[in-house]
Amino acid sequence: METLEEAKISIPTETMEDIFSRLPIKSILRFRSLSKPWLLRLSSPSFTKLHSTRANRTFLFISAHDRSARKQHLLSAGHDGGPVTHLITLDDLSCIIEAQHLNGLVYLTCVKRQTQACTFVVNPSTRKIFNVPDPSSDVKDLYYPRIRYLFGFDESTNEHKILMIRDLSQPSREIMIFSMSSYSWRKIHAQPPVGFSWDRLRFNTYQNVCVNSVVHLMLTESESFDILAFDLRTEKFSIITTPQGVMPEIYHVALQDDPYIIKVNGCIGVVCYDSVEETNQMHIWILQDYENRVWVKETITFLEPWIKFKYPLPFPTDSVNMDEIILSSIKFSENMIRAGVYNKKNRCFKSLQFGSGHQFSLSGTMQIDHIRCYVESMVPL
Repeated sequence: METLEEAKISIPTETMEDIFSRLPIKSILRFRSLSKPWLLRLSSPSFTKLHSTRANRTFLFISAHDRSARKQHLLSAGHDGGPVTHLITLDDLSCIIEAQHLNGLVYLTCVKRQTQACTFVVNPSTRKIFNVPDPSSDVKDLYYPRIRYLFGFDESTNEHKILMIRDLSQPSREIMIFSMSSYSWRKIHAQPPVGFSWDRLRFNTYQNVCVNSVVHLMLTESESFDILAFDLRTEKFSIITTPQGVMPEIYHVALQDDPYIIKVNGCIGVVCYDSVEETNQMHIWILQDYENRVWVKETITFLEPWIKFKYPLPFPTDSVNMDEIILSSIKFSENMIRAGVYNKKNRCFKSLQFGSGHQFSLSGTMQIDHIRCYVESMVPL
């Protein structure tokens, strides 16, 4: 009788890849060490794409600033809370201004040495980080020259890209694109939409949203708060008109209550909060049908007076899943992170709690800057 040691079982390569494509990335990283052929196979672009279509696991990305040590700790946690996992620590950074997530990668805009900016792309799943090079020899300064970096994903070429718009105090603007496939910048000559003035472009805010291979950002008020869109496939600009309800009833630039843009369940969302102190409500206009420009209004009613909330005040920042939206009311006390979440399906609030993990301990000298949702991915850096 043949023993198990003598038996030879041959499993087709396609079957093995199908099995591996359904596993968590942590397991796949271990299986890469089985042999050199499996290392190559499990690192191939085809397997990376297959895994992204099979394993749709979501987690939360957390950036924590340790003020005393001048360090930025990048953490991960489950989307329902629980212990945090340490990913990467960045030294000598003042703060992370913005964290944008897209197809498994997180793009960070950071401040170093007061006004100097630096940008990184992180894959939280593989714990890899890439320092985006400066597009030129000029100092990458937050204020002069004024620069906007927009993170996007081009579905036609299956690659992440970064759009840079720089104000050189001239009638025109310098526009460049960085490809995460070639790891290089190139200058483009994209014309602005007809009748558009570059003066309406905000350089003091960092929110932008990528939907359908198009990056979007809010413009300053003229007659309405419109959205500037740049298609990564055609490399052309266009304007998306927002609903009439986006414009504040009483608008003054000094009030600092301009609407801003977020992503809600894969759609563009415009958050309006100009009357929240009087009505205790915020409104999110969601572009539900992108092609036909159909907007749907979502209203968040707070259970207690909004103005009485302790800092940071609750503003919608990102969506966790189909129904839940993370709020900016992130509290840190007793070595526990508490983040507010609004469920737009049952219209109720809850608090997510995150504690120290066995690899990382939260401390009282930390400040939580951002919590974002990301999808597990094997995209290389």
